[in-house]
Amino acid sequence: MKIRSTVAPFLLALALVPAAALAQADKPKPAAPPAMGGPEMEAMMKAAAPGEHHKALQRYVGDWTYTMKMWMSPDQPAMESSGTMHAEPILGGRYIQSVYKGEFMGHPFEGRGTDGYDNVGKQYVGSWVDNAGTGIMSSTGTCEAACKVFNMSSEVMDPMTGKKVSTKSVVTWNNDNSFRMEMFMADPASGQSVKTMELTAKRK
Repeated sequence: MKIRSTVAPFLLALALVPAAALAQADKPKPAAPPAMGGPEMEAMMKAAAPGEHHKALQRYVGDWTYTMKMWMSPDQPAMESSGTMHAEPILGGRYIQSVYKGEFMGHPFEGRGTDGYDNVGKQYVGSWVDNAGTGIMSSTGTCEAACKVFNMSSEVMDPMTGKKVSTKSVVTWNNDNSFRMEMFMADPASGQSVKTMELTAKRK
């Protein structure tokens, strides 16, 4: 009896199935990934959990208006500007993202800040970018007086010298609806700290 040509390939495939299965069975199975648990998982969960320090940053959340003074040199008058700020929590309240918009020296200004608390490093952390430069400023610091005063330190590139200079910012909360931010920079000539910026914000 002849098997029709359309049926023969099907029967051949069926005959090869057991052989293929045996060949796969001979291959070693990949090891299962290690189960996450115990002290490792506990440490990771603790590092990722928002706490009282993150709660202290929540007071930034909302819409604000601000006025700003900036000194290019201690012996020159301050340049003044104003604008708005909107802040909101992101990533489950682990960080606060702030967007500042206004005008500076006759040009539109926009800056974005991200603030948080590093549970592992046990310090406040922040980053800042704006359209007045191309760098990213990273800051670390602490809070005092029931977190009514935040002290943050960082290093930035001085566009005049092309060298790094140390900066310090101090945020002082007058109440839940008003805060003042001051920035100080080391004078390259004297090494002394001089105020370069003061921003006063009020909740809308």
